[in-house]
Amino acid sequence: MTDSTISIAGIPDISALNTLVNSAYRGEGSKQGWTTEADLLEGIRTSEKGLAGLINQPGASILLARNEAGIINGCVYLQKQSDTVYLGMLTVSPALQGAGIGKQLLKAAEAFAKNENIPSISMTVISVRSELIAWYERHGYARTGETKPFPTDPAFGIPKQPLEFVVMKKML
Repeated sequence: MTDSTISIAGIPDISALNTLVNSAYRGEGSKQGWTTEADLLEGIRTSEKGLAGLINQPGASILLARNEAGIINGCVYLQKQSDTVYLGMLTVSPALQGAGIGKQLLKAAEAFAKNENIPSISMTVISVRSELIAWYERHGYARTGETKPFPTDPAFGIPKQPLEFVVMKKML
């Protein structure tokens, strides 16, 4: 297991974050990892402008996993809501997937929620991502039975097939 230092992202991290997230989810390079969405969506996963908006959003934080050299190898977006922390954009560099960084970020997200006295974490996962849903289930997350439509804004990517989200939740 790779041990990373967890910190909160700031504006100076945006360029590296943008490169990391897009490399893990879209394009040919993402296919070396198992979290790729390249077969489901065209276009980019995020942009520097979008990431700046997330970082500056009230109640939101992006946690970073850095290696000993300070390189960002993973991240997760967290948004405090009334009774849950929304978790999104859990990302690990494709070359390092399977090294425990995602698990470490998930634990850090849960610690973040507990520290804020928020009793649960919720997320949306593309319904056809069965291997990803199973990974979250192994970490205590369960499907709520709720689904949500996939955004039609091309800034999120252009679906190659009809897509929807399943909502998952874990009580802490």
